[in-house]
Parts: sequence; C-alpha cells; structure tokens
Amino acid sequence: MATNATVPGGGSRPAPETRLGLVRRARRMNRILGETYPDAHCELDYGNPLELLVATILSAQCTDKRVNMVTPVLFAKYQTAEDYAAADRAELEEIIRSTGFFRAKTTSIIGMAQAVCERYGGEVPGRLKDLVTLPGVGRKTANVVLGNAFGVPGITVDTHFQRLTRRFGWTTETDPVKIEHEVGSLIPKREWTVMSHRIIWHGRRICIARKPACGACPLADLCPAYGTGPTDPVAAAKLVRPGPFS
Repeated sequence: MATNATVPGGGSRPAPETRLGLVRRARRMNRILGETYPDAHCELDYGNPLELLVATILSAQCTDKRVNMVTPVLFAKYQTAEDYAAADRAELEEIIRSTGFFRAKTTSIIGMAQAVCERYGGEVPGRLKDLVTLPGVGRKTANVVLGNAFGVPGITVDTHFQRLTRRFGWTTETDPVKIEHEVGSLIPKREWTVMSHRIIWHGRRICIARKPACGACPLADLCPAYGTGPTDPVAAAKLVRPGPFS
C-alpha cells in the first residue's frame, strides 16, 4: 500500500499510493481471492441465457438461495421467451411471490420477454448494448448474463462489490457505472467475471457489511480498511459465514 514519509516535527505519515502501486495491490488481492475461492461462480441456478436473465431479475432485493427455491417451478412452466411473453400475470406473480416485489418483477419479466421476441427472434442477445434496452435489465444484470451465459467478460457491481471495492481502496466512487470502469482499469479484462464472483463471495462470507471478520481475512495485509471489524483471529472466526449461499 503506502510507504511512510517524514513530516515536519518528526514522525511519519503514509505517502499517497501511486497508480502503479494501486494496480499491483489490486491484482495481488485478486490473486489471493482466487486462491481463497478457487470455485467461485454465479450462485444462481440456470441452464441457459434466458433462465439466467430471469433469475437475475428475480434476485433484486432477494437472496440467491430464495431465487433458487422458486426457479425450478418457474423454469418448468415457462421454457421460452414466448412462454413468458404470453404468461398470465396472476399465475406468474404467484410463482415468484416469495422473492419480493413480485408485481414489479412480473412486469419486468413479461416486458423483457416480449422485447426479446419482438427484437431478437426469441433469443436473448449477447451484447451489452442490446441487453440494457430490455425492460428490467440494467448494466449489472446484463453483465451477469454476459459473463456467465455468454463468456463475455463483465463486472457485476452489486452491493457487496460496491462495499468491498471501496473498503479495498480500489475506488472512492458511489455510482455503479463509475465503479465498474475504475475497477475494470485495475484488473485484466479476462478476469472481470471471475473477479466479480470472488469479491461477492468474500463479501458474503468474510467482509460482512456490519462487522467484517478482519482477523480471519486473507487480505488483511493489503486492505486499508483492516481493523473495521475485530482483528482477533478467534473473535473474527466466529463471524465467518460458510457458504454456499445457493
């Protein structure tokens, strides 16, 4: 991170981190996360791009675990974009009710499916500029689908990702698009998708919002937010939440 510089009157203060230093630190942290979570992946269950798109829409303000409890019934009943486009609202709402905001999500899913049928022949498009034009689909959802269903590198800026990248000192931005671009400039593009999963997994398991388990964190030596949570290894270990969350 930063090195110490002498200040008038004696003592020292951390010297500002250089751009090169930040890039090196970010990439080292990403490597450590890769070693910590070698099987990091999307925790939503899906079998094709359409299923992942629907599951990601449902995951807003809802846990992946809850979404995965709902989607088996949903995916059995609606198997194509045409099926969703022609869905009975009341029936669809009832199936997804437990994910919360089910009326708005039903509107998004039906609208998305109708647009996919009208503009893309019933096939989910594999380009960001097309995906974000669909009802209920923003950059975060689009990047989830691109990275996991199409193999196109993308950064998923969810609440965990925003919190952790600011704690890591990788960005000071609060706007998701700006965070996406800043972090993308630090990490090689080929790593974007899996790096997103690693950070999200770390945020769910160790770097928890209210009280991060700093004393159990493999990034402790590189993280400027070290000490936000308990640093005692025993106390920190009690805060760690074992996965999976799906």
